[in-house]
Amino acid sequence: MAAPDSSSPSSTWQQRLPRFVALAVGGILVALGLWAIVDPRSFFDAVVTFEPYNQHFLQDIGAFQVGLGAVLLLATMKATTDGLAIALLGVGIGLTFHALSHMIGHDLGGTPEVGIPVFTALAGLLLGAGAVRWRHVSGS
Repeated sequence: MAAPDSSSPSSTWQQRLPRFVALAVGGILVALGLWAIVDPRSFFDAVVTFEPYNQHFLQDIGAFQVGLGAVLLLATMKATTDGLAIALLGVGIGLTFHALSHMIGHDLGGTPEVGIPVFTALAGLLLGAGAVRWRHVSGS
């Protein structure tokens, strides 16, 4: 099977379009997620607009949006990085923001004395494993 001609306009477009979409949507998801975490009331008033307002829920949703956006952004960084490294790092970033969400809203209920250390430990584990994988696959 012949290698695709990377010099043709169609091939260039096919390489750039997915990367552009991943960068654009990844950036949007990270921005929206950070907004929901940092100012959940403003996010609710401008974007969500359905009752009841729930700060904890909005900040958790923001954390997961940041994680999804991070996966897309990481996927555009290096062609030599594989899906496992991207998944580990992206989910680790999402869990980091989830732990931060629970730290910010520690007084909103739940069991922060359990959730915060568990989410923090899982985030550290994922980020550490992702960094090891990233370095191994990219040869750095």
